[in-house]
Amino acid sequence: MKPKAFVSKSKKNVVKELQDLAKQYPIVGIVDMENLPARQLQRMRSSLKGKVVIRMTKGRLMRVTFDSLKDTPGMEDLKEKIRGMPALIFTKENPFKLYKMLQKSKSPAPAKAGQTAPKDIIVPAGKTPFAPGPVIGELGQLGIKAGIEDGKVAIKEDKLLVKEGDTISAKQAEILTRLSIEPMEVGLNIISVLEAGTLFERKTLDIDEDEYVNNLKSLHSEAFNLAVKIGYASKDTIKTLLSKASKDASALADSQDIITDENIKRLVGKANAQATGLKNKVNV
Repeated sequence: MKPKAFVSKSKKNVVKELQDLAKQYPIVGIVDMENLPARQLQRMRSSLKGKVVIRMTKGRLMRVTFDSLKDTPGMEDLKEKIRGMPALIFTKENPFKLYKMLQKSKSPAPAKAGQTAPKDIIVPAGKTPFAPGPVIGELGQLGIKAGIEDGKVAIKEDKLLVKEGDTISAKQAEILTRLSIEPMEVGLNIISVLEAGTLFERKTLDIDEDEYVNNLKSLHSEAFNLAVKIGYASKDTIKTLLSKASKDASALADSQDIITDENIKRLVGKANAQATGLKNKVNV
């Protein structure tokens, strides 16, 4: 008989705490803490206190926890998202609000060689603090056009130095640091969040609020115009439809010389003009 593996009490306590937190909070997520300095983590813990609980432990203990909660919908799928330097987060905030909070808590940081560009890194045109010298050649080696303006090195035009997803080289990192360009973001990067059996990926949670609102306004306008065009009456369209119907009825009455309270003066004026024209034509 195979002997049972020994599991320390401390590890059991860690798993027990994670189990209790998963049952206490309706939202469970996995974040990647790679390249996150300890000081930055402490600041984030402080800013998120009372809203988000963060627990760091080994991936193996996280998997053991998820295995013990496999009857909870979505836990098995969430377990498959463990990677990098993971930590678990627990909260009662909805996933979209959680993502927004974590994004706001991030801060810019210098690039390091070997890191992956989180977005296109552009070196903007303009003056630099550098005096004329070898730096012009160093910039040129990276495809950055530079010259001299007012005794300082100036970059002549914007330069896309590193594309999103590409690896930053040592030379690129050095130049970016010297130019005080901090393209990296330091903070907790959400990998996936589980709510009521539904798994939300980072891309799903990353919503441009202005674009979202503009899209809603555009859809509302298109729906309103369509409803008016087909004559669909609702509390939003009824005033416009009644106004349109009134104008259409008035135009029809005028074209067919149908007398109404609204158009009688116009029709009398029209008849008078026609009579005058006829009188002049026959010289009566």
